[in-house]
Amino acid sequence: MKNKLNTILIFSVIALIISSCSKQKGCTDPLALNYDIEAEDNDGSCVYDTSNTNNPSTPTPATLHIPQIFAQYLNPPFIPNNNPLTLQGIELGRHLFFDPILSSDSSQACATCHIPANAFTDPNQFSTGVTGALGDRNSMVIYNAAWNWGNKFFWDGRANNLEAQAFGPVVNPIEMNNTWPNAVAALQNHPTYPALFQAAFGTSTIDSVLVAKAIAQFERTLISGNSKFDKFILGQVALSASELSGFNLFMDENGGDCFHCHGSAANPLWTDNDFHNNGLDSTFTDNGLGGITGNPNDNGKFKTPSLRNLSYSAPYMHDGRFATIDDVINHYSEGLVWSPTIDPLMKNVSQGGVLLSPQDKADLKAFLLTLNDPDFITNPAFQSPF
Repeated sequence: MKNKLNTILIFSVIALIISSCSKQKGCTDPLALNYDIEAEDNDGSCVYDTSNTNNPSTPTPATLHIPQIFAQYLNPPFIPNNNPLTLQGIELGRHLFFDPILSSDSSQACATCHIPANAFTDPNQFSTGVTGALGDRNSMVIYNAAWNWGNKFFWDGRANNLEAQAFGPVVNPIEMNNTWPNAVAALQNHPTYPALFQAAFGTSTIDSVLVAKAIAQFERTLISGNSKFDKFILGQVALSASELSGFNLFMDENGGDCFHCHGSAANPLWTDNDFHNNGLDSTFTDNGLGGITGNPNDNGKFKTPSLRNLSYSAPYMHDGRFATIDDVINHYSEGLVWSPTIDPLMKNVSQGGVLLSPQDKADLKAFLLTLNDPDFITNPAFQSPF
């Protein structure tokens, strides 16, 4: 019996040694700037913000990295007073954005339908939820949201701020199909999230409001402002003859006539963040903004998407009906259809559109491609921390 106990003890010690050796080393302190959520064994590498030495539990204020072109032409970004940016809040939001823990079966994260390589949208026409159900709108891109001063989010504008936008997908039955009590319980019982919330918000008691605030903080850092055209406006590069012709066509009311809704060199967001009926349908199966306001004059109106990063964000329109940029250009050239709420800016609807020549279409596409920002989709700060 004694020999048997000794054998058990020996194997227990060996198992403990193996377990200890297999633990991933790193910084395990959530208050540190280089906190590693995967680390189980603190290796003494933690680095702290010395500006907060008087109160290391206070989150470190953060500022957005505003592109030069934005600083030159745009008003400051909107940051709500009740959710200031902090390093810890942004990092917590990044973890939550990429972690499938918020879904009912822990299979899908925000990033499942908002993929960095696709400018934070889904390359599929409609995203598939945790139950296998398909959505009925194309996933929206996420970037430059801090400059959406009207604070209307989703294709139909149903969310009044970025924080409110983060609430919806968790409980949507065709998306994450969860309940907030279940999602919060999963986070509360997680080995590291309570400490992350403590570092970001001064409390380890998690609730849905703090989850949404953290995700919104991360989403506000998703800024795209380093395209070829940005560099052209700043005098750093030249455009080709075709690209320049396409830009002039874009700005010409008797040409492409695109700038009213999609901005200009002086509006580098390339969207007015407003809602328009752009002549897609004569009748509507989806009322868009009208479904939210209840005003029939808003039926068929959807949020203007930015024209940045089109090479990465196909398909296009609220329902993803157009697979290519060429399809979109053809729609405005000869595919417009009339309906009672069509936007007055679609003034060529009677002839089907602006009737571009093949060369016009090629030039316009060449210009649109100058709005791609490859640095945005590869920015390490915007990738999964896992």
